[in-house]
Amino acid sequence: MRIGLKVSREQKQFYRNLCAMVLPIAFQNLMTALVSASDALMLGFLEQEALSAVSLAGQVTFVYNLCVTVLVQGTTMLAAQYWGKGERDTVERILALAMRYMMVVTVVFLGGTLFFPEQIMSLLTNETALVSRGARYLRIAGISYVPLGLSQIYLCIMKNSGKTAKSTIIGSSSMILNVCFNTVFIFGFLGCPAMGIQGAALATVLASAVQFGWTMAEARREGSIRIRCAYMVSVDRKIRKDFNRYTLPIVGNYFFWGGGVTMFSVIIGHLGNDAVAANSLANIVRNILSCVSKGVATAGAILVGNELGKNQMELAKKYARHSTVLAATIGGITCLGIVALRPLILHFSHLTETATGYLSGMLLMSSYYAIAGSINNMVIGGIFCAGGKSKFGCICDGIILWMLVIPAAFLAAFHFRLPVLAVYFILCLDECVKIPVVYWYYRKYTWVQNLT
Repeated sequence: MRIGLKVSREQKQFYRNLCAMVLPIAFQNLMTALVSASDALMLGFLEQEALSAVSLAGQVTFVYNLCVTVLVQGTTMLAAQYWGKGERDTVERILALAMRYMMVVTVVFLGGTLFFPEQIMSLLTNETALVSRGARYLRIAGISYVPLGLSQIYLCIMKNSGKTAKSTIIGSSSMILNVCFNTVFIFGFLGCPAMGIQGAALATVLASAVQFGWTMAEARREGSIRIRCAYMVSVDRKIRKDFNRYTLPIVGNYFFWGGGVTMFSVIIGHLGNDAVAANSLANIVRNILSCVSKGVATAGAILVGNELGKNQMELAKKYARHSTVLAATIGGITCLGIVALRPLILHFSHLTETATGYLSGMLLMSSYYAIAGSINNMVIGGIFCAGGKSKFGCICDGIILWMLVIPAAFLAAFHFRLPVLAVYFILCLDECVKIPVVYWYYRKYTWVQNLT
């Protein structure tokens, strides 16, 4: 009887802590997804070609966000455990190192979008109109990478230091502001001219600048984790060694996975404007409805990491198990949500008849993808990384994506010239194929370790 009561209390405490983190994180994820969607959807009201161009250009932002995610996960991995131990100074040193790396990343992407936007777009599609319009978007939107990346690192630290709600308020407010700016600059309101694609890019820049300013102001408040320039100049060797040790495998993981997702867009981008437009809307729907599962993965990683840092290994395993079950449940709900909303989405899609047919099939296939994706996000991106086992994701994606799925999709699209939906079906198999391997590695429990 006592054991049952103990388990019940442990579970209640876990779900209480998880919900306190998941709700604000999920809300922020939703705002991020809505902002990404707003550029494409608002431009879609003007014309399908504008929607397709911005969606393809968004792949550059997607790759940039992967780099940000790598640094955020590396920061979370160490910061969660050191914060669990109460080592505030070490957390500030981790922040300084992550900010230093982020500056390098932003300079590279800013230079690429400012000076080589046409070349970048030419890699994504062979349609001249899409290349031209996408380049105009990138040349302006690329400026947002600097303030966006630096602020995201600090918002990550806020989540790991007990300020999840405040982090969400900052991130969500800037996202809402982005949508408002989109409305003004794309369509031309409040005395502003209608700027179309350039307006969407300008809105992104202004909103990211506001987020950066607010974040830096928060960093200067009494009791906040400080950004110490001295730590950025003189990096602690042990911290750098540990950060690189656990982050580099994540780089490899996202290189394979992110490169694979970008290849998906490249393959679709060469199948015509209708395929690109349909894929864009399918991705928007999937991203919006998966916000909760991504929030669970982020919160689960922090909670598991905190317990590992305290050497509470059995409790960490229980937290991991509860998180995984919850992720699977949410994935199932997301699947049903996509199926239920499909008729409504098709009705308001404003696409050509051919593109609407593609979208119908893509939404059905996205539904099963959502279940597997939710589980893998939790286990690979959350639990394994919390325990320093980030190398698994790199190996898994390297084999499944680049040796199986992408070659099969490439052959299907360009050699056998199969229908668009057949190619899309193959592209959606990667998350499902991972599940048995992920479960096997999870049960080995090698991820149950203190990194500090």
